Amino acid sequence: MKSAQFEYRRPTDVGSAIVLAACDDLATKFIAGGQSLGPMLNLRLAKFDLLIDLTGIAELKQFTETPETLRIGACVTHADIEDGRVPDVTGGALRSLASDIAYRAVRNRGTIGGSVSHADPAADWITALAALGGSVLIRGPRGHRSSPIEDFVTGVFENTLALGELVEAIEVPRLSDRASWGFYKICRKAGDFPHAMGAVLQDPARGVFRAVIGATGSKPIVWADAGILIDARAGELDRQAAQEALAAQGVRDPIRQQIHVAALRRAAAQAFAS
Repeated sequence: MKSAQFEYRRPTDVGSAIVLAACDDLATKFIAGGQSLGPMLNLRLAKFDLLIDLTGIAELKQFTETPETLRIGACVTHADIEDGRVPDVTGGALRSLASDIAYRAVRNRGTIGGSVSHADPAADWITALAALGGSVLIRGPRGHRSSPIEDFVTGVFENTLALGELVEAIEVPRLSDRASWGFYKICRKAGDFPHAMGAVLQDPARGVFRAVIGATGSKPIVWADAGILIDARAGELDRQAAQEALAAQGVRDPIRQQIHVAALRRAAAQAFAS
């Protein structure tokens, strides 16, 4: 199938994009790589009056590095991160994550901002950035604001963006030299969306110990203090606590619970083996 008819604009600055999107009488949508939106349009699962292409905005393809953080423009592609064109302030976690997203053709066009704003629970960046303590930098008609990833994603394909707002950048904290990281996803085959994901970050120099279960069918389950879930000395996971958290979010099937717990347990093993 092909998409329904729509108007198309490609602004060259963020301000113009926001003005185009803030139209009450039009169904508008931002598009960058189009790796998720394109198929939805062609299958007519989504329909818009106006598509606003963000790939002509140079500032959304840039990055800014500071002693504390890395700010990655929303239109930076997965391949940009995979190939090292963007500095990695996480000791290799970002580059490893990007290289394992879908297939190279998807990574060449798919963008980090598009993935986050699409809010697919099974997207790698959603779970990983929640564990890394990443934030979404948002710009709209009322100015700038920021939100932690876990607060930005509210459900399946749902986020906190208001009319006219767009994801301007993703901000990732710089990890210390003592940090260790674990990320594990369970897929039917390479390149597929995962059935379960787990991520664990311990960074004792910064007092950070976080754990996340992703791909639950809703927003990620985040433990900002993973010490209540994982023994910081042995790296052993409290399975019952993880299962109870899954059940509270609606994942009550015992087999699905076991798969998610297995993903988190393996992520913890990676983090404590580092």
